[in-house]
Parts: sequence; structure tokens; C-alpha cells
Amino acid sequence: MPKIIVSIDGVVIKDVQLTKDRTTLGRRPYNDVVIDNLAVSGEHAVMQMSGSEMFLEDLNSTNGTYVNGKAIKRQALSNGDTIEIGKYKIRYVHDGAGTSAVPERATVVNSGQQGEVQVDTTGTPAPAINGLIKVMSGSAAGREVPLLKVVTTIGKPGVAVAAITRRPHGFVIAVVEGTVRPTVNGTPVGADAVHLHHGDLIELAGTQMQFIQR
Repeated sequence: MPKIIVSIDGVVIKDVQLTKDRTTLGRRPYNDVVIDNLAVSGEHAVMQMSGSEMFLEDLNSTNGTYVNGKAIKRQALSNGDTIEIGKYKIRYVHDGAGTSAVPERATVVNSGQQGEVQVDTTGTPAPAINGLIKVMSGSAAGREVPLLKVVTTIGKPGVAVAAITRRPHGFVIAVVEGTVRPTVNGTPVGADAVHLHHGDLIELAGTQMQFIQR
């Protein structure tokens, strides 16, 4: 089954199986793949399956859609092609093999008026290093969420979302979306991913969490 791997600044934030004949990409929340960035149009592009081929079509977006560095209007995709939408890079994968990545979602805190802060893990298991997030505030204080997959997103969609990515020598946290940036030990996370160390305190959307590495 074909899939796309969405990343920004080298950090993978989404791994999406293409199960539908038509998959829309854009900034608006009703898209199949939501990319919440001002450089991305509300309805930016669509991926359409035709027989055994997958076509990518730009929907008259403001900043264009690129495949392997070239602007396109409509183009058939091949395994390994890199799609560029704004600052995001989307790798198209369809090699007839591979492991299906089933998303797992769990609510980790309900912070009242601020709404739910969620954890969303995607990708394939990567058991080399053990890590977890422990919720330190709110009604879910004390709950522990193991970082079992390559990418774990935390936060409240539409408000503030960050991605914790497993790398060969540890974990990093990066901003995905939102005007309020997460902090690590009181320091806001900037444009670059920040390495996490055992005991680091993360605050996001009014919720405090602690990173624990074992």
C-alpha cells in the first residue's frame, strides 16, 4: 500500500497510509492530510489513484507544488519521489512491500478550557532506546506515555503541536504547528529541533510533562 512520509527540517511528523482513491492535502482541517502552515494553501494539492498509478495535482495553490525540485500541475508519482509544499517535504513510498504503520492515539490530559492535549504516535517501532513522557499537571498527572514509535506528536491540534522524534542517539523535540511554542526547561523551542535529556521538563499548551530516558 502506498504511503507518504511528511517531514520538516529533517524531522518526520507524519506517516500516512494512502488508503483512499483521493487524498487531499492542505491547511484547512477538513483535508485528509492537514499541513497547518501559512505557506500552504487551504486546499493545496490532491493525490489521486488511477489504476496502479498515483497522480499528484496542484489545486491552483498560492506557492505551488514541487516534485523533485520542479513545479508541477499534475504528475504521476514514482516510488521515492519527494514532494515539496511550503517548507514541508513529503516522500512518496510505494514499493509493494514494507510494514504498515498503524497510528495510535491516546488522550493524555484534559486541561479544561484549553481542551485536550493528545499524544499521537506514528511510524514503525524503533526499540533501540527507551523513553517516555510523564504528565506532570492536569487531570492526567502521573500518567506515563512510552515513546515506542519513531515519531510521537504531542499537543492540541490547531493550538500547539510538537513532535518528539527518536534518533540513533536519543530523542529530539521540534515545533509542528501553533503560535505558542513548547518550552524545554523554560526555554522556547526555536526553528531547530532540540535534543532531550533525561529529566527535561516540557511545557506545551499549558500542560507540563517530563521526559524520562531509560
